[in-house]
Amino acid sequence: MLLALDVGNTNVTLALFDGDRLAADWRVTSRREWTADEVAVELRDLFELRDFELSAVTGVVIASVVPTINPALVEASRRYLKCEPVMVGPGVKTSVRIRYENPRDVGADRIANALAAYTKYGGPVVVIDFGTAVTYDAINADGDYLGGAIAPGIEISLDALVSHTAMLRRVEAVAPDSIIGRNTINSIQSGLVWGFVAQVEGMVKRMVDELGGKARVIATGGQAPLVAGLTSVIEATDPLLTLEGLRLIYAQNSDGGAR
Repeated sequence: MLLALDVGNTNVTLALFDGDRLAADWRVTSRREWTADEVAVELRDLFELRDFELSAVTGVVIASVVPTINPALVEASRRYLKCEPVMVGPGVKTSVRIRYENPRDVGADRIANALAAYTKYGGPVVVIDFGTAVTYDAINADGDYLGGAIAPGIEISLDALVSHTAMLRRVEAVAPDSIIGRNTINSIQSGLVWGFVAQVEGMVKRMVDELGGKARVIATGGQAPLVAGLTSVIEATDPLLTLEGLRLIYAQNSDGGAR
């Protein structure tokens, strides 16, 4: 089985694939101080929850935007899973033509998203990944990654608001019934959530216009269900899009499997 890991700043999402079939998936908190032994314990416990053994893993593929965690992941893969992991980055085959000025600057998760979105939905397609940061990525009709935009996510926007004001406090990130807030809590929620929806709608319109006026729009990431439920510009929510992309990338680099 293939173990795919998408390492973000806030969460690590994992999936176990049996061929192209999803066997299990998990989400845990990212911890920059992880050691290889701690990674192995985490994996063992997660696998036991779903009645899997670590020995079932025959391949590992990793996309990471947190470089400090990578050595522990690689060491854990080699020592405990007996696999040489495929780390998505420069030199790894993806079949995605990257039109960025410097292709090395494109995050591994964005490449995985582009490949999975084009494979599943065709192109042109816009992928919005709602993580700690929100990324907007444009893929043309030929499957080329053109570039995109990066913005602060909902949670860090809220963190910035609370930490830089004396009288505003943290609230739950939910949409109030009215955009016009009648109290401070609803006012913050309106600005946070409905303001974010307005950002998404504006960004999508401009990006689709640059793609020729027509494109599918797919959302993924932890906050995708919240935002997608409040706007019609998002066509589909695909929570495992990045992990599906990692599976596809691994298939192109399968010589990196079990040692």
